[in-house]
Amino acid sequence: MAETEILLESGTNEIEVMQFTINDELYGINVAKVKEIMMSDKVKPGEILLTVVDLPKYLMGHECEKHPKDLFIITNFNKLNIAFRVHTVVGISRISWEDIQKPDDTISNGKEGVSTGIAQCGGELVTILDFEKIVTEIAPETGIQMSDIELLGARKRCGVPIILAEDSVLLASMICESLKKAGFTNVKRFNNGKEAWEFLHAVREQEDLFSEVSLIITDIEMPEMDGHRLTKLVKSDEKLKKIPLIIFSSLINEEMHLKGKQLGADEQLSKPEIKHLVEVIDRLLERTQAHG
Repeated sequence: MAETEILLESGTNEIEVMQFTINDELYGINVAKVKEIMMSDKVKPGEILLTVVDLPKYLMGHECEKHPKDLFIITNFNKLNIAFRVHTVVGISRISWEDIQKPDDTISNGKEGVSTGIAQCGGELVTILDFEKIVTEIAPETGIQMSDIELLGARKRCGVPIILAEDSVLLASMICESLKKAGFTNVKRFNNGKEAWEFLHAVREQEDLFSEVSLIITDIEMPEMDGHRLTKLVKSDEKLKKIPLIIFSSLINEEMHLKGKQLGADEQLSKPEIKHLVEVIDRLLERTQAHG
């Protein structure tokens, strides 16, 4: 299989990790987030200005010496284009999400939760950074705004069981709190696609399946099993495929939307859009009840 074919496949539970260094420490980013790599240069008239995050300073907690050969990783996620300063870019490895382990609570000089996983790439341990959390810490307005739920007005309580697969403790907490605020009182959270799939597989024989799970919300990037693999397993199962499934991820761009559609996802939304998520949940549950 050609190295590039993974970009065309869906639901393989694999990820391409771009490795880069900061002070000789090895870090990684999902290639799906990367638009391009740029060298430092003077701004020219007519060029688009980008927000730049000084990653060495963020991770070390103090100003670090800037080098002429420092690189900028231009990213796109949560519908934002942001540049991250790094020291070197090493290369790209394709690995399975099964080989990415959840990190310890603290890494990088006490920065809590700055990593989403630790991966083994070519014999080296690579810390995959939580870029969404970094950006949200720096600019909170770019993240989920629970106050948006209030724009929906008064809502009835709804106890239908909703499954949430989300590895970020912070985001899972915000999503669950937002859904509770919107009236959804029965949200079961799982740390990754594998945990969610094990639960779904265990209840799939229930006579009244929808009393166990009425809707699934899944992130894409998760250790052990990603959201695309979970979507593929659910939508390929005769008993589970009727359950509405929403992909709620920072990675919803044109290419990822096409992948999710091919796998059978009912809806795909970018993560900050929590109000839109509630509206879509309402519509999908109404549709399911109408056909039930």
